Amino acid sequence: MKKGIGVKMRNILIVDCASTGLNYIEDIVRRNYNPVILELDFDGDSEFSDSFNDIHRRAYELIDQPFELINEGDSYEETLDMVREIDPLLILSGSEDGVILAEKLSHDLDLPSNPIESLDSRTLKGEMQNALVDAGLRSIRGRVVHSAEEAARYYEKSGFGEVVVKPVRNAGSFGVKICTSRDEVFDAVSENINSSGVHGNSGMGYIVQEKITGTEYIVNTVSCNGVHRVTTIWRYHKTRTREGAYIYDYAETVNELDISHAEMIEYAYDVADAVGVKIGAIHGEYMIDENGPVLIEVNCRPMGASMPAEFLDRTSGQHETDSILDAYLDEERFNRERSKPYRLYSHAVLKFFIVPSAILGTSVPMEHIAKRLPSHYKSVMPNVENPVYFPKTYDLDTAGGMIYLNHEDKTVLQKDVDYLCSVEQHAFSQVISSGLEKVRERIDEPDLIRNLLVEQESRLSGTILLVTEEEMDMDRIVQCSLDDLDDVPSDFDTVLIDLSYSIINKDDAEISRLMLDIISKVKIGGVVAIPQKTYQCIVGGRNGMEAIVKALNLRIEVPPCELRNTILASRTL
Repeated sequence: MKKGIGVKMRNILIVDCASTGLNYIEDIVRRNYNPVILELDFDGDSEFSDSFNDIHRRAYELIDQPFELINEGDSYEETLDMVREIDPLLILSGSEDGVILAEKLSHDLDLPSNPIESLDSRTLKGEMQNALVDAGLRSIRGRVVHSAEEAARYYEKSGFGEVVVKPVRNAGSFGVKICTSRDEVFDAVSENINSSGVHGNSGMGYIVQEKITGTEYIVNTVSCNGVHRVTTIWRYHKTRTREGAYIYDYAETVNELDISHAEMIEYAYDVADAVGVKIGAIHGEYMIDENGPVLIEVNCRPMGASMPAEFLDRTSGQHETDSILDAYLDEERFNRERSKPYRLYSHAVLKFFIVPSAILGTSVPMEHIAKRLPSHYKSVMPNVENPVYFPKTYDLDTAGGMIYLNHEDKTVLQKDVDYLCSVEQHAFSQVISSGLEKVRERIDEPDLIRNLLVEQESRLSGTILLVTEEEMDMDRIVQCSLDDLDDVPSDFDTVLIDLSYSIINKDDAEISRLMLDIISKVKIGGVVAIPQKTYQCIVGGRNGMEAIVKALNLRIEVPPCELRNTILASRTL
């Protein structure tokens, strides 16, 4: 890559470049600066150190542009000296883990930064709420505790019915529990009070807060010289497990403001002032109830979920890391973009898969299914080349994968979201399969297809494709095996699937892909028939097969009284 003749590019340092923060690298290169990643040392500070270091190293492989990598020193002073030597123009945080170090280094090197005296208000959940009280803003009542006994005593005295118990520092939904009794509060704190968690902060305590019931939102802002700009607004959809964990289902963009949204945004500006943000990003989470908006927490870094820059650009015409760099490097452009009305180009959703119970995953059918959805942008599903253990989902990090959806038509997008939620609830084995929910021996029903054609002559007519393992003596029907499927044209009036032993022992993701290919042979207005002989060889049985059918936007027909144990579906526009 050319750097210019005789020109030495200035360094921009990203502390803990991860998740959506990876987008900083290309943005920095486009501005003709040199990106440098400061990798944090989790060793000895977190029980998650091995997995986090591995995740970060795999993330670096996704970066297409050149960058430099340096490692955190054994002490802060050593790290400061090392960073001073590379003479950075800016120091930015690429994730929640990097916020404190990035702000301290920026302050000590006299680089653009937020007031160091209010750092705790931007990073510790108890101090965030205290800052709101000091500013005369609505806050959530609660207390920071350092033992399960203290938490239980506070709960009893508080008079709160429901409370949220969570670490003073965390990201996602790690360690977050909803509790309704003294014993639940005691257990929630005692389970993790000595855990250093994601951020390596053992001993910092937990916060017990009154539970606010309402609608939860994300307001992402960028600030420049104390002036704040909204980049994107999202609405959270979460669900609560029987154990009291509060877990993500999906998040959707807010494309047009509804009643109470403008008030929330003005409140978000006040929150930014209260916690001392003069420059940079806030990923803020808010709740709106009958009393209006209230802050859940601020996170002074780009929104997570590893969102690709292109995905964000297609949604809103900008992506946050680039907008954050404007705040530091191009105030004129920042203000020009800030003066524009809030407009999104399309609707977007992040769908997180909730694993209903612990499984040993051997295959991921969803990686083929999701690609058939009209709004599909990208899938991030687990790699199961070897069997992988998946615990029951209890926070964001234990989700069973994620799908990025994007479409100009919200109706199309919502239909895809509803479909994915339905598969998750009724046929989870078509998301991640353990291979246990299907018949594994040959089923013989020699007259099944012939009888089906006779009994359903009014439905199964016109041009007919029969995908079968054993050729039948039947006129006017095109017959093929799985091996010959690619050689057969599409747009049949009727598609019949007569398979069993040829798919019994195949990988479940491969079976789903084959079924999608077969069903795609039916024309608009045509009919697909799948007897029990076939669908009981599909993981998830009938529900699993219906999930595959619905992925292609086929309508599952009401079964006629005289025809049992057969899926009939028609293809519509």
